[in-house]
Amino acid sequence: MSDHETAITAAVLVIGDEILSGRTKDKNIGYIADYLTAMGIDLKEVRVVPDEEVEIVAAINALRSRYTYLFTTGGIGPTHDDITADCVAKAFGVDISHDERAVAMLRSRYENPADLNEARLRMARIPHGADLIENPISKAPGFRLGNVFVMAGVPSIMQAMLDNIGPLLKTGRTMLSTSIDAQGTPEGAYATGLGAIQKANPGVIIGSYPSFDGKSFTNQIVVRSRDEALLQTARSAVEALVAELVAARPTKVP
Repeated sequence: MSDHETAITAAVLVIGDEILSGRTKDKNIGYIADYLTAMGIDLKEVRVVPDEEVEIVAAINALRSRYTYLFTTGGIGPTHDDITADCVAKAFGVDISHDERAVAMLRSRYENPADLNEARLRMARIPHGADLIENPISKAPGFRLGNVFVMAGVPSIMQAMLDNIGPLLKTGRTMLSTSIDAQGTPEGAYATGLGAIQKANPGVIIGSYPSFDGKSFTNQIVVRSRDEALLQTARSAVEALVAELVAARPTKVP
C-alpha cells in the first residue's frame, strides 16, 4: 500500500486564553506528538484558539473534517470560560446536558455531597451521544464524539486520558527515521542537491535541521519513510551528496 492509503492523521486543538497570553506554557503538544508518532499516526496540524465560541466551533469543524482524529486540550473545567463541551455540541449539532455517568464519577470524588456544587457539576455536562474518557486523577471525565477526543489541559490529567484513549485508536505503519551529519557543510551548499533527491524519492520526507552551539552551526539531514527500502535508498543518495561536497572543499593551507 502507498503512504496515502495507510496514513492515519491527527490534529491537536489547544484551547485557552492563558496559552495565547503566555501565562501558561503548553506541555501537551510535544507529548501528544510523541504518543501518536509511536502509534504510526501522523500529527499534521496544531492550532491554538482563545476561549471564544465562534473560534472554537470553527476550528473543531475544520480539523475534524480534515483528519482522522482531532484531539482537544483545555476548557473543560468548572469556570465560566470553560466552554469546550458546549462548543463541541454546537459543532456537531447535538444537545448538551448533565450526564448521569459523569455525575456519578464526580460524586465518587466528593465525600460531602455539598462539595459537588453547581460549578463542579459543569464538568459533568456532556454532549449527547458522546462516550466518556475516564480521568483517574480528578474524576472529571473527558469525552469522545465522533472522531473528536476532548481532554483536560492539565498535563498529568491529559496524559492519563490519552492512555485510556490509546486502545481505541487505529494504528498506522510506523514512520522510520534516519539522520545524516552534514559534516560541516552549510545548508546553502547542499540545498539544491537535497531538493533533487527529494523529488527523485517521493516515498520519503527529507528535512534539514541546523543547530547552533554558541560557536558554530551543525546541520543534520533527516530522512523519514514508512518503507525501509525507500528510506535506505534516499539515505544513500544524501550520504553521496554530502561526501561529494566535502571532497570538493578547498584544501586549507597550513
